Amino acid sequence: MSADLEWLLLRKNNSFVVKRVPEGPVFSKEPGNLRNIHSHKFSGLANRKTIHIADSPSGIQISTRKTKGSPTGVASTVSKSTVRPRSGSRRALGITSKIAKRGYRPDLRTAALARVSALLIAQKEPKPTPPKRIRGHKARELEAALE
Repeated sequence: MSADLEWLLLRKNNSFVVKRVPEGPVFSKEPGNLRNIHSHKFSGLANRKTIHIADSPSGIQISTRKTKGSPTGVASTVSKSTVRPRSGSRRALGITSKIAKRGYRPDLRTAALARVSALLIAQKEPKPTPPKRIRGHKARELEAALE
């Protein structure tokens, strides 16, 4: 079945569509959808070539589907690479540009890089917040109480 026909069958209703606001954007939770936008370009179900980026214990896993494999195929139809934690955005840039240079959906390079960068930022531990310093009138009252 062609990708266009699949999209025509899937676009009105599937289990991954998220409609929150009636006149707002329609989102999608399907695997392989980098922007989570319900459109033919980003659809992980209707396209043969998809890039799926997920968080895993060993780092961020980037999976691409082999074009000759079926959409519901086993693990051998999927090519995987991992971005290790604490490796930074330079490594993510290298992996996403490697996928684009092979000719595998170069139009999704910026979306893949944005997803990987967001996941790397989410994995970082936040800096501890410094204690608030008392200033002004309260500071004078505290100094007077200590003396």
